[in-house]
Amino acid sequence: MGYRSTGLILSLLLFVGLANATPIRHHVASGHHRAAVHTVVYRSSRGTLHRTERAARSSRSVSLRRTSIHGRLRSRRYRHSLVYERFTTSSFAENMTAGDVTAGEDPVVRAAAVEALGDMNGTVLAIDPSTGRILAMVNQKLALSSGAEPCSTIKVAVALAALKEGLVKDDTPVNLGGHYSLDLTHALAKSVNLYFEVLGRAMGFERVKHYANEFGLGELAGYNIPGEQLGVYPDTVLPESKGGVGRMCSFGESISMTPLQLGALVSAIANGGTLYYLQHPTTPEELADFEPKMKRQLDIKDVIPEILPGMRGAVDFSNGTARSLRENFMQFPVFGKTGTCSNEGTRFGWFVSYGQSPVGPIVTVIFLEGGRPTFGPKAAELTGEFYRAMYDRNYFVPKVPVTQASMSLGGR
Repeated sequence: MGYRSTGLILSLLLFVGLANATPIRHHVASGHHRAAVHTVVYRSSRGTLHRTERAARSSRSVSLRRTSIHGRLRSRRYRHSLVYERFTTSSFAENMTAGDVTAGEDPVVRAAAVEALGDMNGTVLAIDPSTGRILAMVNQKLALSSGAEPCSTIKVAVALAALKEGLVKDDTPVNLGGHYSLDLTHALAKSVNLYFEVLGRAMGFERVKHYANEFGLGELAGYNIPGEQLGVYPDTVLPESKGGVGRMCSFGESISMTPLQLGALVSAIANGGTLYYLQHPTTPEELADFEPKMKRQLDIKDVIPEILPGMRGAVDFSNGTARSLRENFMQFPVFGKTGTCSNEGTRFGWFVSYGQSPVGPIVTVIFLEGGRPTFGPKAAELTGEFYRAMYDRNYFVPKVPVTQASMSLGGR
């Protein structure tokens, strides 16, 4: 299933004769991000990859379980799909909004979303995280479908789980082999797969699944939304021959997630921990009678400050995977996560974000399907266009309350 950017380089280790305790330097691409990062792998006489503490760099260093390098290599499927994979799905489409029910949506948000998506084959979902109201849902047929592999957006849920388990803080250096360590902030910003494989294996499948289900994966995200389908979070771990829990935590392999599920989770991050049922008013009357419906309170308020630097770094860092967003928009902070992977000839591009606007946060999910033009950074670029389109329509200008004094001044 899809390309896996770490596979080609790590597979070469099978053919390299390593002396005991001899460092081997190589490049591992960070998730779908093409910039390489240097790693150092040490092989001991027992063939293990040691993850040791780096206490000198932080008093909050982490010691994670040793993992057999041979076991990890056997668990990976190596496909050179970045170069050779053939895509059969088009990245472009027409009439994607046909059949959309829009009477209860915010017309400014919808117009901006339609403009940003253009003719890309995908869907745009915009949410008010303070209530769970869907402000706009473009290409509702795709948004309400059975979902797709979440790719690297699954790292958001894994990061929250690891923070709640006390494995890491945002600046805890996790040794990924030899002298190469990385903290959560940079691992999220650059979407480093190996980092999240380490966290996933340290927690184990049962704990990872517990948190994923708590965060809403594997259940309907909406409240009485006609046509919404259920994503899948499997009850059994991915076989080790296919990457095991590590692959589930770095790419979301064997998981099917919907745009609504991802949007609901990031809405909970944006609002401080409340997981709302998403609601999509379909008439002016439903909009007038709208009331938020809380699904449950997530125990994440204390760790939200730890995950935000990495989500912001994805956008703001010079090597962040979502830096393309800044080509179109820089007016207020945006926190997000990209995802890119593919399955049976279709490439997926995800970007979920929340923008901290002057009128309050807004959560956006852009999910794209297609071929080579489709990938996470493209979804981030379109998100920048979406925010820009709303900005140009004065959507983010604070509304001044009408008072008696202002009415009097206006009448002079």
